Amino acid sequence: MLSEYELFQEIVRENISYDILCLDKHCSIDQLDEVVELMVETICSKRKTVRVAGNDFPHEIVKSRLLKLDSEHIRFVFDCLRENTSKVRNIKQYLLATLFNAPTTIGNYYSSLVNHDMYGSQ
Repeated sequence: MLSEYELFQEIVRENISYDILCLDKHCSIDQLDEVVELMVETICSKRKTVRVAGNDFPHEIVKSRLLKLDSEHIRFVFDCLRENTSKVRNIKQYLLATLFNAPTTIGNYYSSLVNHDMYGSQ
């Protein structure tokens, strides 16, 4: 019988298409494993609230949002990591904030990149 942790690890891996991401040349398996670990650790937390980007959110909201992430969200997080040039003092909090905010920021992020590429060099 699987523990709660192992069960959520399987669910997260399935949700993000872990096996496919492992084949993606832009995704480091070590980084991917760290992201999965952070997601599962946060999902399985017994705390009533989780601090994300300096704000306390009910655990159930954070859990729900993390369980809705898919492979495109993970690719977005890796893109954000590659593009970041400033020093990150707490990588765990940075990753959690990026994961938590991915569903609400992914569209605008890629739109701004397209706008920059199309109009930025004129």
